[in-house]
Order: sequence, then structure tokens, then C-alpha cells
Amino acid sequence: MKTNLQKILTVSGQPGLYSFVAQANAGVVVESLATKKRTVCGMSAKMSSLSDISVFTEEEDVKLESLFEMMKGKLGEEPAPSSKSNPEELKKFFGEVIPDYDRDRFYVSHMKKVVEWYNTLRDFASLDFEKEEEESGESK
Repeated sequence: MKTNLQKILTVSGQPGLYSFVAQANAGVVVESLATKKRTVCGMSAKMSSLSDISVFTEEEDVKLESLFEMMKGKLGEEPAPSSKSNPEELKKFFGEVIPDYDRDRFYVSHMKKVVEWYNTLRDFASLDFEKEEEESGESK
């Protein structure tokens, strides 16, 4: 089954990734990809859809989905380096995957999140993503 990155959320202050389940009176019902535990995030919770996140490069920003696909091309079925890897290993890895990443704005803390999200999707969802054309084609 393909993963729709518009429905995969990161919640500020909460570890891991969440899948959008439903709108609720008090906010949004989400389900942890790893634990399958559901919770309600209030209206004040800062949530971001993975489809809205980009990585800084020297030219133009690269959507997270594209970066995940580049990572998958390099890694095959292997997991990405651990988010606990030393900073130099992460910089080397991203230098190989996306050589023109902006070294002044794409920090090691960002790299740690990206590899953690990649491994979470690999383990609990799919690295095969729905494309926007597929989504709009289904709604017609």
C-alpha cells in the first residue's frame, strides 16, 4: 500500500510520526505509526504534514518525498543511518545522497529527524508514495 505523505504528520514535542485519522471537536485524532496508539492533538498543537517539508539546497529546495526517494535509491532495502549516528557520518551520508544540500541551513538536527522519519516509514508504512496526480485522479 502506498503512503500518502499529506496524511503523515509530525507533532511538535512528540516523538515519532503520526497518521491523520479524523477531525475532532477538540482538534485532530492521530495514530502513532510505531505504536498504533491513538490520541487527540488539540487545536494549539503544532503539526506539520511531511508533504509540506522541504530540505534546503544550494539551488532550490527539495521536497522531503524526493529526498526519501533519493535515499531509497542509495540504500535499497537497508535502513538509513541511525539518528544517533555521529554528526560526521550523517553529513557524509547526506553529502552522498544530495550533494548540493545547503551546509549553512540544513543542520545535523534536521538530518537526524530525516533519517528517523525515513526509518519509521520504512518500518511501519511504505516508502512507495502516492503521487499528487494519483490523488486528484481518484477524486474525479
